[in-house]
Amino acid sequence: MEARSANLSQLARFANNSLAFPQLEPHNDPINRFIYQRDTTVQRGLEVGEIRMSTIYSSGMLCRSLLVCLCVLLATKNVANGQETSAPDSGSPSATTTISGEQLPAPEPPFGGVIQPDALKSKPWWAPRIVPPKQAPNVLLIITDDAGFGVPSTFGGVIPTPTMDRIAKSGLRYNNIHSTALCSPTRAALITGRNHHSAGFGVISEQSTGFPGYNSIIPEDKCTIGRILKDNGYSTAWFGKDHNTPAFAASQVGPFDQWPTGMGFEYFYGFVGGDANQWEPNLFRNTTQIYPFKGQENWNLVTAMSEDAIDYIHRMNQIDPSKPFFIKYAPGATHAPHHPTQEWVDKIHEMHLFDDGWNKLRETIFENQKRLGVIPADTKLEPWPTDVIKNWEDCTPEEQKLFIRQVEVFAAYAAYNDHEIGRVVQAVEDIGELDNTLIIYINGDNGTSAEGGPLGTPNEVAFFNGLNMLPVDVQMKWYDVWGTEETYNHMSAGWSWAFDTPFTWFKQNASKLGGIRQNMAISWPAVIKDHGGMRSQFCHIIDIVPTILEVSGIPAPDVVDGIPQAPIEGTSLAYTFDAANADAASQHKTQYFEMMGQWALYHEGWLLSTKVNRAPWEAFGVANPDPLNNQVLELYDLTTDFSQSNNIADQHPDKIKAMKQMFIAEASKYHVFPLDASVGARLVAPRPNITAGRTEFVYTRPMTGLPQGDSPMLLNSSYTITAEIEVPQKGAEGMILTSGGRFCGYGFYLLEGKPTFLWNLVDLKRIKWQASEPLSPGKHTISFDFKYDGLGAGTLAFNNMSGLGRPGTGTLLVDGKVAQTIEMEKTVPMILQWDESFDIGSDTLTGVNDEDYHPPFPLTAKLEKLTIKIDRPQLSPEDIKKLETAQRENSSSE
Repeated sequence: MEARSANLSQLARFANNSLAFPQLEPHNDPINRFIYQRDTTVQRGLEVGEIRMSTIYSSGMLCRSLLVCLCVLLATKNVANGQETSAPDSGSPSATTTISGEQLPAPEPPFGGVIQPDALKSKPWWAPRIVPPKQAPNVLLIITDDAGFGVPSTFGGVIPTPTMDRIAKSGLRYNNIHSTALCSPTRAALITGRNHHSAGFGVISEQSTGFPGYNSIIPEDKCTIGRILKDNGYSTAWFGKDHNTPAFAASQVGPFDQWPTGMGFEYFYGFVGGDANQWEPNLFRNTTQIYPFKGQENWNLVTAMSEDAIDYIHRMNQIDPSKPFFIKYAPGATHAPHHPTQEWVDKIHEMHLFDDGWNKLRETIFENQKRLGVIPADTKLEPWPTDVIKNWEDCTPEEQKLFIRQVEVFAAYAAYNDHEIGRVVQAVEDIGELDNTLIIYINGDNGTSAEGGPLGTPNEVAFFNGLNMLPVDVQMKWYDVWGTEETYNHMSAGWSWAFDTPFTWFKQNASKLGGIRQNMAISWPAVIKDHGGMRSQFCHIIDIVPTILEVSGIPAPDVVDGIPQAPIEGTSLAYTFDAANADAASQHKTQYFEMMGQWALYHEGWLLSTKVNRAPWEAFGVANPDPLNNQVLELYDLTTDFSQSNNIADQHPDKIKAMKQMFIAEASKYHVFPLDASVGARLVAPRPNITAGRTEFVYTRPMTGLPQGDSPMLLNSSYTITAEIEVPQKGAEGMILTSGGRFCGYGFYLLEGKPTFLWNLVDLKRIKWQASEPLSPGKHTISFDFKYDGLGAGTLAFNNMSGLGRPGTGTLLVDGKVAQTIEMEKTVPMILQWDESFDIGSDTLTGVNDEDYHPPFPLTAKLEKLTIKIDRPQLSPEDIKKLETAQRENSSSE
């Protein structure tokens, strides 16, 4: 307070020497300029009692007694706000200050020293270092992936999650928190405190479209919690999954403003996309790709990221024990691929948790939930949905064997992940900061995923290309390696339904609690004393940011980098920390939900929701053309119907009409329109990546690590790839060009000197073109020419996917002569393996054909020039007429 008191004294002396002064512009007057520069509370429109500065100035006169009182009140207000400067000597290198926080970065304070012509007569002065308010805790924000309400043991699940149990026992359990039903939309809401459409994430980035609510760009007027806390003196870090960087801004050309390090997180260790091979991930430290797993045995990202986080916690504490940290800890588990270590697979297998099948598992979880009191005793469990997934007893012995293997690997992944989270929590305790650390452990960013389909899959990339019912006998080929680096595996949706107990449906289903109801544990030993307490107030993921801000004493900024900020849309949960408020009414009254055309509205205990009209694995058909109105509406009273089991729509027609209008109002307010029910089609929608509008690409030197979203897209098009190379005297081998990897992609390479082109069709089939002889020493031109027979992605504009994945003919040429021609009956329609990159001159991560080579497989010939030419199909007037007719017919049949 010494520096502030000195300045206030100076201001008072000015008042005593000035009986009056004329009305002045605020920034021309020394008093007002002082107030604006030194107290940013005033910048929001300071009120001292009931007196505004504008009122004082409007009089044109300011008596010295009033000004003296103003100075005193200013000092009082600043202390009350927790804004104070402290140091042994104000202006010394050790001086610190809190800021009011309305403007970020904080305005630069005026120089407080003395400057004379010579240094000996001058007085140095350092701006105080910004620190958070004294009561501000460390914050460890944990969010797991694709895990429904019935997954953790903390909330009745059979999978052991002792770390979540620990947080819940020392803090509080929340059984009424909601997500958005999908990964990155939930995460955008989590870090901004705004609804997912407000934050540009109506869907995942890989499905983004050119509308404000869906472009996967977090607007500049919605800064993240990382940025707020960083500018208020926190150390900030992000570990694990990102998925809030646009897929078209994920390359090394940037821009990097939408990467974690550009959104207020000073340190990032993780992967940028929606999921990653945990054995060989596309891993970044800050914005640089790293490969710590190369040459390592049994390396796994789940452990590697916990170790990196533990190192970070100890490092920050050793450097400056007084500086609080904010960590977003977002492991990839339990999103597919399910990649636990063998140790954890063995542990779960020995427990025999799933031998009785999914029907029995669901009943067991339900009874556990009632016993633990995490659901009301009168909660109803709906019958098993035999129209969606068959009963366990109707599965064949081979199916049961496969399905048990699938779920044991999933459960091992969940348990392994919780164990590693426990090591991070223990690190906080080891540095003596557990009491003053707010730990928020959110189970899942949506309900359990059913994207493996009813049968599961050894390769999730197959699902995203429309292959979601791989026969069990085909899948059994991967039985012994399920969950290893040889699979990109997902489990049967039967288990997913059970893991969302007591609710129904899955991830993607925004109108059902199985898709949007999560659970959470929060501890803060220094403050939360109701150990093991239950909180059932309605809340949403957007409530986390305002909660952190309230408990830290830091306001949401009004302006960041000169940009006025949109209001926070969530509601703080800090009131629930007090045991006296255990049964208080929820302060979050209204919340909309929408995901890919399915929607709902919660309002004061009522839930209006659309009837599910699409299972998550049914992602590639004709989309609902009118998702706002072409719906069957259901109504639930969640105050008496915890599991959303009793549809009472026929009893309350007026309530339905009113709530639909309320949904429309909320949707208009938060950029939900235009509603779009398409799923797979949006994977191939055009986006503003660095290849947009280009048809020719030329490369003259090796390059690796270009992500799929920023690389030339060959799917559903004709194309020619031409490589001009020089082979040395001893011959050559190696990768010329590849995109994708073991689970889907293509490669153009020299195998034992022979030009080779290979298409890996989602690890189910590989088609190879190869010359009969090795290349001789010297210069050669080799090319692969592909003629596509379909109409291409243009059909999507007519709600029609018939232009995708059509046949084509590929021809390999060596020095202008045809080496081999093969017709492909089917082509990849949607997407390559997204966590693998576009590489020239070598192959990073996994290869497209393990039988031919192993990465990095560097090219030993000299690459002089590589050219890619793409000829995307154009719709003729006749094509358009047919598509329009089909579109009208489909719409009329709805």
